[in-house]
Amino acid sequence: MTMTFAVEEINNSTELLPNLTLGYSLYDNCATLDIGLSAALSMASVQTESFVLQENCTGIPPVIGIVGDPFSTFSIAISNVLGLFRLPIVSYFATCSCLSDRQMFPSFFRTIPSDVFQVHAVMQILKHFAWTWVGLLVSDDDYGLHVARAFQTDFAQAGEGCLAYTEILPWGYDLDIYSKIVDVIKSSSAKVVIVFAHQMHMIQLITEVVKQNVRGLQWISSEAWTCVEGLHTPEFMPYLSGTLGIAIRRGEMPGFQNFLLNINPKQNSKEKDMVHQFWEHTFECRFAPAPAEWTEAGGALCTGHEDLQNIDTEFLDVSNLRPEYNVYKAVYALAHALDQLLRCEPGRGPFPGNSCATLHTLEPWHLLYYLEKVHFTTQFGDEVLFDENGDALPTYDVMNWQWLQNGQTKVVNVGEFKKSAFQEERIILYEHKIMWNMQFTEPPRSVCSESCPAGSRMARQRGQPVCCFDCILCSEGTISNTSDSMDCSVCPEDFWSSPACDQCVPKKTEFLSYHEPLGICLTTASLLGAFICAAVFGIFTYHRSTPLVRANNSEMSFLLLVSLKLCFLCSLLFIGRPRLWTCQLRHAAFGISFVLCVSCILVKTMVVLAVFKASKPGGGATLKWFGALQQRGTVFALTSVQAVICVAWLVSASPTPHKNIKYHNDKIVYECVVGSTMGFAVLLGYIGLLALLSFMLAFLARNLPDNFNEAKLITFSMLMFCAVWVAFVPAYVNSPGKYADAVEVFAILVSSFGLLVALFGPKCYIILLRPERNTKNAIMNRCNTKAYN
Repeated sequence: MTMTFAVEEINNSTELLPNLTLGYSLYDNCATLDIGLSAALSMASVQTESFVLQENCTGIPPVIGIVGDPFSTFSIAISNVLGLFRLPIVSYFATCSCLSDRQMFPSFFRTIPSDVFQVHAVMQILKHFAWTWVGLLVSDDDYGLHVARAFQTDFAQAGEGCLAYTEILPWGYDLDIYSKIVDVIKSSSAKVVIVFAHQMHMIQLITEVVKQNVRGLQWISSEAWTCVEGLHTPEFMPYLSGTLGIAIRRGEMPGFQNFLLNINPKQNSKEKDMVHQFWEHTFECRFAPAPAEWTEAGGALCTGHEDLQNIDTEFLDVSNLRPEYNVYKAVYALAHALDQLLRCEPGRGPFPGNSCATLHTLEPWHLLYYLEKVHFTTQFGDEVLFDENGDALPTYDVMNWQWLQNGQTKVVNVGEFKKSAFQEERIILYEHKIMWNMQFTEPPRSVCSESCPAGSRMARQRGQPVCCFDCILCSEGTISNTSDSMDCSVCPEDFWSSPACDQCVPKKTEFLSYHEPLGICLTTASLLGAFICAAVFGIFTYHRSTPLVRANNSEMSFLLLVSLKLCFLCSLLFIGRPRLWTCQLRHAAFGISFVLCVSCILVKTMVVLAVFKASKPGGGATLKWFGALQQRGTVFALTSVQAVICVAWLVSASPTPHKNIKYHNDKIVYECVVGSTMGFAVLLGYIGLLALLSFMLAFLARNLPDNFNEAKLITFSMLMFCAVWVAFVPAYVNSPGKYADAVEVFAILVSSFGLLVALFGPKCYIILLRPERNTKNAIMNRCNTKAYN
């Protein structure tokens, strides 16, 4: 009746196909392939008959297109035949994706979306609710098997989830198979079950589900059974409540209800048999002549004047037109194609020689050309056009089965899935409208493995789908900052993983700092040593005219105090973050300061020996070689050698700051690389050579009289100095990072304090605490006493 309504509406239109009347023939395939195929062949055979356009329109009318068949399997068979004649066929219910093959079915179109899009719509629902672990049940026909194939490829390749199982629902009442299928559903951890099957399959399946009392499942239905009321029973609804389903787009056809109410056996002569069957079924009567057994049983006779408005029948409910709306669009698609064909301007046509097709020369492939280019909008606001495969724009309603407290079932529209000519596929869901199964107040969880949090990676379980995995924590130095990461990424060189391994954080830096206890202690000791040197310098300056100061080579003593102060201060260059200038200066300053210090001690020792020799007969000439000028020249010459060594080292292979990441994975150790190990060894070796020479000379002069007894102090100080630096080398080599600097600073401070205390401690004691001994007589008497003994 929808087709009849659409044809009559077009024939009454002044805009679409004016002055042309469409006709139609209705065939019932009785859900049988051979009947549907026979009907298609009979219509195709009309094309071989001649048609002469006359004023009274006599003759056999041509069949310009077929609306049907509703079944995918039937459409495959019929389209294979009609494709040979290029006769357009527009189906309103065949959804198999296989029918999109243009080479096999060149004349097939449909106003219902392909199952490919239905699969996409279901996948969008799964994605929206994060359901990644689902089961799939399909019917054993082209409809179900192609859907299963599409799911197994698209669902897995898109990375949206996995199929826990795929089961095929058989035709017929095989209870054993259905029992095994329900066992699979019950044993699986998947809580979401997708069913692409027909009503008869679902009735048998849910009967077994009820028998085994399998509850707590979230069902997702295909358009084949979403709006079927045969499943809305008190027995099934406790299990099916909350079902989400894909439904054919609901449409409205203004005037259709009035058209149905005007159906009358006397007026609808073209559909006499069909209308009579409907009338007898609706009013429970029989048209004359009625069967004898009917009249004998007191059955009523139909008059044809019964009023449909007084009858409550589903047939007159136009609030939920879905397949009917697709029929309506199919008829209009053929009409628009024919209208465009007839509007062709001669000489501007699309056919050979820029010709146009006419009613006199109309061939099926002419109309096929225009049908491929159809694009119009229905009164309901829906676009109708076909893509390169003959498929309509996908538009679905998302439905929700709600079991109300009064025991009634309500199927509510809770969203839509659509694609327009200018917009990609998208789904809109109104979650506030959705009523879940009685066991849930929110969407259920259906995953094989829970999501791996940031800071971990997924490791697939052997022999399981990709959705089944274990979460492995990222190792140190690697992170994953998103959930469900496949791999942990390595942090950049200057970064390390946070404790949660979810982000890279700057590595801790390590160097001998002024702010840490060790650095504070060394800095304090260094400044203390420099202060003591300054204090001793002040004491010696103040008492410079006393015999004790004058008797101990005061000029070299002052120079020695200055050099010791420089030794204390140069240790500060080893504290703090290494810079290029500090790396270059620290060892040069250290080397030159200590050579200056040891040179002063060496000169003092040599002067002691010269004075002792000069005190003996004939030794006076020795002192002329150790005058003040010679002493200064010697110190300058010895120090200059170290300066040359430092310059050569800095020029050839200068020390540079270096970020060392080998000591600790999570730390950056800032240190100075010496550049040339040979240069550093020569620098230390030269200091050691002078120290050893001073020690040997002082050791030879250790038994001189007391007025020359500074040799003993020098001997002791050089012994301690050499011991410290001999111990320094292995300790320095084996100390990592900042501890190497600490060892060097410690050696500098200990050796400096040793020289300061050994050489100037006794003198300061006499000057400050025993001034009676700081006289010429006291010194001379002591010297004579020692000489006499």
